[in-house]
Amino acid sequence: MLAQPEILVEASNALREKQFEPVLAAYRKPLETPFGSSWKGAEKPDVVLVEFFDYACTYCKASNPDIERLIAEDKGLRVVYREFPILGPASLDAAKLSLAASRAGRFSQFHDALYAAGRPGPDTIALAAKATGLPAAVGPDPAAEAELKRNYQMAQQLGANATPLFIVGNKVLNGAVGYDALKQAIAAARGPKS
Repeated sequence: MLAQPEILVEASNALREKQFEPVLAAYRKPLETPFGSSWKGAEKPDVVLVEFFDYACTYCKASNPDIERLIAEDKGLRVVYREFPILGPASLDAAKLSLAASRAGRFSQFHDALYAAGRPGPDTIALAAKATGLPAAVGPDPAAEAELKRNYQMAQQLGANATPLFIVGNKVLNGAVGYDALKQAIAAARGPKS
């Protein structure tokens, strides 16, 4: 093992994937079914990449160009976005408005506008809302509250210790893993080429 320490990493990764198999089996449909229009990419996908994210997370924002590149390159890929606001009140405000945009069929516009505006705060959220044609604040929404509660529960079951958290096929990837790791996971989810 000292001569080939990468074997330990591979074994650890395999054990981690096996650990999440029952959770992924139980949550596959709710994970891959978007809330409203909280998705981008293929209308009829052959692979779904799920991202738990927080608009205030710099790593989520840094991962966004990788996600956009994958969507542009892969016509069979759908990305489902799951709100996971864990970085404070502004994150929660942004998530609630994002879910309202999603219910209105304008998730993509809000998502892109808020990332372009900067870190969530009253001014940037208002800017993104205006660009999306939404009010700058939303009232209580039981469906959005239920979605957030479900997202917290699923993320916890999947070992989320930060954002972003990606799920594709049977892989759970914690953190900003980068374009290459996501592309490899997508290929693995498709299985071997026939």
